[in-house]
Amino acid sequence: MASSYFFCGIGGSGMLPLALIAQQTGATIAGSDRSLDQGRTADKFDFLRRRGIALFPQDGSGVTDPDAIFVTSAAVEDDVPDVRAARALGLKSVTRAELLSQFFNASPQSIGIAGTSGKSTTTGMIGWILSQTGQTPTLVNGAVMKNFATPDMPFASAVVGADRLFVAEVDESDGSIAHYTPHVAVLNNVAHDHKSMEELRDLFGGFIQRAKIAVLNLDNAEVKNLAAALPPPRRLTYSLKDGAADFFATDLRPAPDGMSFTLLVKGQTYPVRLGVPGRHNVANALAALAASQAVGVDASFAVAALEKFTGIKRRLEIVGARNNVTVIDDFAHNPDKIAATLAALHDFPGRLLIFFQPHGYGPLRLMRAEYIDAFACHLKDADILVMPDPVYFGGTTDRSVSSSDVVAAIKEKGREAVYIPDRAACGNYLLSQARSGDRIVIMGARDDTLSTFAAELLKALTGG
Repeated sequence: MASSYFFCGIGGSGMLPLALIAQQTGATIAGSDRSLDQGRTADKFDFLRRRGIALFPQDGSGVTDPDAIFVTSAAVEDDVPDVRAARALGLKSVTRAELLSQFFNASPQSIGIAGTSGKSTTTGMIGWILSQTGQTPTLVNGAVMKNFATPDMPFASAVVGADRLFVAEVDESDGSIAHYTPHVAVLNNVAHDHKSMEELRDLFGGFIQRAKIAVLNLDNAEVKNLAAALPPPRRLTYSLKDGAADFFATDLRPAPDGMSFTLLVKGQTYPVRLGVPGRHNVANALAALAASQAVGVDASFAVAALEKFTGIKRRLEIVGARNNVTVIDDFAHNPDKIAATLAALHDFPGRLLIFFQPHGYGPLRLMRAEYIDAFACHLKDADILVMPDPVYFGGTTDRSVSSSDVVAAIKEKGREAVYIPDRAACGNYLLSQARSGDRIVIMGARDDTLSTFAAELLKALTGG
């Protein structure tokens, strides 16, 4: 590997863990980030500095090493000064996904977790199970894994391991999943998100075909169709509906802080208690249990380990409660995730006051109809949806579809929805509506300050 890397956008959820892994190879790491220039999420950048990573403004001033590999995320545009500086120096450039795939494919044993939803939680579950066996796998996630977070490592979206096993969340949004050749491929689901269904079928189909064994969700019609193309020895299946699956969950019992169910595998039954709520997390758990078996972990051991899994940051995370109003922070940003979150929350009484910030104008335009259907179908009569303008950090983008368009369509379908462009004004509206028994839910992605926003709302509920 290279001796020096410069990460343009180093604070991103995918870039930060990769920078830590590259550093572990002995390389010198430097980087820049638009959020750093804008004064956002200072704790994250202080953490990187403490790790010996040099940070620079995203103005080209930090791109000076002629031997460095220049690493960008898919979101970085060509007119960014760092990109221009790297080209002027003639630096070799790789995307975040290309570099991660190089580390991943070089590992003697690898597990790649893919799908439209559930990747981060499934990755965290697998990583936790494997760590409890005494192994120290390298883990790369798109979110902070609570089990691995410590005062010295608060941004535990990556764990740099010492063993020969590499576990990574694999992204399809930019097509980079095509770079990965996993030993074990996990495919949770396939649904319209960043690409057309035809493109997704090709990408996910190729991913599982390249694996030695694939872990596949029979409850998703698209995945079930892809599973049919693999011979039985090369697949492990899981389901909450099909008792013929290799890993089957039955007798689901929701609780406010988790889920209980009975696992059936190879003629054996195991009682399972999860510390994370929602039926979707039962599916994630089945995927993790199957993937763990694929690398030799006994089911009874994996079940016991999984019961101590404490979750992922911003996945139905309870920020706190005051005056019998609970504030919840959640990463849901595509229609499937939104539906799963609302279903989990509606297992229990209490009105939902939902703040949903779309993660970009592009996704809003692409999935407009699906967003409308998700909220119209899964909101209840008493619930209120509040939407601001999409997250926007600069650059060129088509803004032909706005949050107001989506809100208007949801209202036409009989649900209560409000468009308020400014986020602070949205917060004030939510606080004005909140009454005892309500749950305020902050939803969205690509914006680390959403967690700060959630904390501020809780503070306002406490009156100071």
